[in-house]
Amino acid sequence: MKVSIFDVAKKSGLSVVTVSRVINGAESVREKNRQKVLDAIRELDYQPSAAARSLARGKTGIIGLIVTTLQDSFFDAIVKELNELLALQGYFLAVSVSTGIASDGSHYLIQEDRVDGLILLSPMEEDSYIVEFKRRGIPYVLIDNQNPENDAFSITINNFKGGYAAARHLLEQGHTSIAHLCGNETFRSTRERRAGFLQALKEKELAPYAVENGDFEIEFGYTACKRWIKVGKLPTAVFAGDDNIALGVINALMEEGIPVPGEVAVVGYDDQYIGSQLHPQLTTIRQPADKIGIAAVDMLLKRIDGKNKRGSTQRIDPELILRESTGVKK
Repeated sequence: MKVSIFDVAKKSGLSVVTVSRVINGAESVREKNRQKVLDAIRELDYQPSAAARSLARGKTGIIGLIVTTLQDSFFDAIVKELNELLALQGYFLAVSVSTGIASDGSHYLIQEDRVDGLILLSPMEEDSYIVEFKRRGIPYVLIDNQNPENDAFSITINNFKGGYAAARHLLEQGHTSIAHLCGNETFRSTRERRAGFLQALKEKELAPYAVENGDFEIEFGYTACKRWIKVGKLPTAVFAGDDNIALGVINALMEEGIPVPGEVAVVGYDDQYIGSQLHPQLTTIRQPADKIGIAAVDMLLKRIDGKNKRGSTQRIDPELILRESTGVKK
């Protein structure tokens, strides 16, 4: 039997009116009661009627998401979080995997009356998108955008703090010869993570063993590390721009019988699923997909309701996750 709003009210011990207000995002509900309703919704797996709510609001009930790839467990975690949170508010999430505004999927979503709002996840052509969104009057939110000038209505990660935390951890472990394998220079996150890393070393009056740019791919970490091995000089620690690069470094070291972290410690970034499955398990910087999703949905729905017209940005702190690749025992 399909779960109804009355079942949620009974489970939460609150009125149907209160449940309805929570589902519709009303700010007048006390936080304690809101949490009771959300817990009941999750436990009962209640799915609000998007069609009925859309008719009541005079909207489509659809939120568009444009992302460059889904072959990334961090992006995948954000998409899942957005989908769950929007479903609780009675919205469907329509996803377009697109590398640019001219592609068919994203162009379809941008048409008038297709969606109530749009989310751009780590866009590469954000300026073009924003011009079009504004022209068509579509509320939008950016996640992990590249251009600081577009930070109004954006959710960003404090990548400087993440790079700094990674370097500080390695310094505290006694390392003084530390390399940083950056991602592609196109990405704002690359530049910010590197800046944080260099700041931590500067405070200790140390120079990095090396700073190199490449793609966020396993191959980059592998080839860079192989080159160091070939010349017969290795850093004692590596801060990789993401977990894929870190995996490449570890693969190269293990092929040569060089122990991690015995001779070389490794830190990644993102806390992708693969990191916790490696041997040794990967110390990394976690970007909290749950907090990112909550902030993005809250900001977008306020824009749709006309409650957030002046623009705002939210910067979320990452978290250092300590595991075996830097000598931390679980």
